[in-house]
Amino acid sequence: MRPPYDDTEPAIPDDTPAEPSISGEKLNDSAVNSVYDSDQNRRFPRRKVKAKRRGTVKMSEARGSNSFRDELASLLGDAGIRYAAADPIGISTAADYGAGESPEQSESLKDHVKGFAMAWGEILLDLGRGCKDIVQQSFLTEDSYIVRKLEKPCAKASAKLRYLNEFLPEDRDPAHAWPVILFVFILALTALCITTEHNTLVRQVKRVQMHPPSASHVLLPDGRRLAYQEQGVPTKTSRISLIAPHSFLSSRLAGMPGIKISLLEEFGIRLITYDLPGFGESDPHSSRNLNSSALDILCLANAIGIEDKFWVLGHSSGAMHAWAALRYIPDKVAGAAMVAPIINPYEPGMTKEEMKRTWEPWVLRRKTMYFLARRFPKFLNSYYRQSFLSGKHDRIDKWLSLSLGKRDEILIEEPTVEQHLQRDVEESIRQGSTRPFIEEAVLQVSKWGFSLADLQVQKKCQQRGILTWLRSFYSEAECELTGFLGQIHIWQGMDDQIIPPSVTDYISRVLPGAYVHKLPNEGHFSYLYFCDECHRQMFTTLFGSPQGPIKEDVVPTQLESKELSSSNVDSPTK
Repeated sequence: MRPPYDDTEPAIPDDTPAEPSISGEKLNDSAVNSVYDSDQNRRFPRRKVKAKRRGTVKMSEARGSNSFRDELASLLGDAGIRYAAADPIGISTAADYGAGESPEQSESLKDHVKGFAMAWGEILLDLGRGCKDIVQQSFLTEDSYIVRKLEKPCAKASAKLRYLNEFLPEDRDPAHAWPVILFVFILALTALCITTEHNTLVRQVKRVQMHPPSASHVLLPDGRRLAYQEQGVPTKTSRISLIAPHSFLSSRLAGMPGIKISLLEEFGIRLITYDLPGFGESDPHSSRNLNSSALDILCLANAIGIEDKFWVLGHSSGAMHAWAALRYIPDKVAGAAMVAPIINPYEPGMTKEEMKRTWEPWVLRRKTMYFLARRFPKFLNSYYRQSFLSGKHDRIDKWLSLSLGKRDEILIEEPTVEQHLQRDVEESIRQGSTRPFIEEAVLQVSKWGFSLADLQVQKKCQQRGILTWLRSFYSEAECELTGFLGQIHIWQGMDDQIIPPSVTDYISRVLPGAYVHKLPNEGHFSYLYFCDECHRQMFTTLFGSPQGPIKEDVVPTQLESKELSSSNVDSPTK
C-alpha cells in the first residue's frame, strides 16, 4: 500500500534556497539529472536538463505546485517513491542563475547556434543518404527503366570500341582506365579553351605617346595655322594635285595609308593631306562649318602654289569636307574620288526605306552617339574622355562604336595596320581637347547648308519676264549650267558595316552622273589601307595610264617649238 503524500512544509530559512528532496533527502543537480536519465535510458547534456527544468518551472507556475510532482512521477513511473509536500523540490529561476551560478554554467548564443547547426547537419546528412538510396534503387538496379533502355545501345557501342583496349597497358582495367582518360581529356580541353579565350580577350594595353611636331604650316587669312604634309612629286613637276581631308579620329598622316612614293611618281601625283582645325597641329576654329572647311582647302591650295584645278579625296567622314569643296569651290576642283563616303544620317531627302537600310547595320551605341551629337552634344565630352582621350590605346571599332566586316576584322589585326592606326590616333589627339571631336560629330548630323542633289548638273536659265520675252525674239535665252561639272567616282565595299551600301545607292539616285564602283567582299578599310593594287586601280580609273612627272627641261622646249612653228606658218603670208 502506497504511503500518502505528506503535505506539511518544513520551515526553510530565508537565506537558503529550497532544495529538492526524495523521501526527506535533499537532491542536488546530479540527482535530478539521474532522475531524468532513468526515464530515457540515456544521458542528456546539461543544457537539455536545464531547459527541462525551466519548462517545468513555467508549467508549475501555470498549474500549481502539484503539476511538477505529477510530471516527475510520470517520468519515474511507479517506482514507489513519493514526494512529501513539506519537502518540495526547489527550482532555481533565471535570476538565481544570474546571482548564484558562474557565467561558465549559463548558456550562450554561441551554444544555441552550434547546436542548431549540428542538428541541421545531421538532417542534411540523413537526407543525402536517403537520396543516394533512392537513386541506387531506382536507376542503378538491373530492373530499372533507364538501365533496360540503355543496356543494349551501350553494349553495342562497347563492342565497337573494344579494340581501343589494345592501346591500354595489360595491367590496366579498361573499366577504370577509360573514365580517367576521359576526365583528363575534358580537363585539358577546358584549360585550352580558357587559355585561348584569355589570349583573345585580354590585349596588351599600350599607352598613348606624344611625338615631336613634324608638319609644315601655312598661315590662313584669319590668323590660324593649318598643318599639312606632302607626298609624291614636287610642285613644279606634278601633273595632278590631290588634296585629302581626313576622317574622324584621324590626322594628316592618314591620306592613303600605305601609298608608295614610287606609284605617286609614276602617275606624277602630288598628294597633300592636312589636319582639320583642332586636330593634330592645326589651330582650332572658333565657329567652323562646312563652308569654312571648303575655304580652308582653297586657302591651302593657294598657299602651297597650286595654280590649276586639283582633285579631292574623301574617305568615310572625310568625304563630308570633300562634298563641301564640290559645293562651295567647284571652279577650283577638277574631280572627286570618294571611298565609302558618308552622308548626313538625318538627310531629309532619304526615303523611309533608305533611312531604315542605312541605320539597320549600326550598333546601338553608334545610334546613341548620333542622337547625342544631334540633341545633347555636351554629353559626348565624358564619353570621349573615357575612350580615345583616356591615354590608352584600344581597337578603333570600340572607340568609335563600329561594327566591322570580315575583311576589316582581319586587316586591323595586322601589325602594320595596327601600328599605323595607333600613330594616326596619337597625332589626332595631340592637343588633348574634346572640342574639335564634338564639333566634327555635330557637323555630321546637323544641317550641312546644302544637299547632295545641289551637286547635280542642271541647266539654269534667267527668270521669265517681259524683257526676257522681248529679248527672246532676236536672241537665245541666256542659260548656264549649275552644280558640279567634274567627275565624281565612288568606291563602295559591299561588306562595309560602317557605311552600308544603301548610302551609295542613295547617292547614285540623287547624283545619277556619279560613277559608282561596287567592290564585292570589301569592307570599310580593306580597299584603301595598304593595298598597292587597289591604289593603282584607283589612279588608273581617275587619271588614265601613268605618264610620270613633268620634266622641267622639256616644258620650255615645247613652248619654244610651238612659237617657232607658228612663226614659220605666219611668215609666208606676210
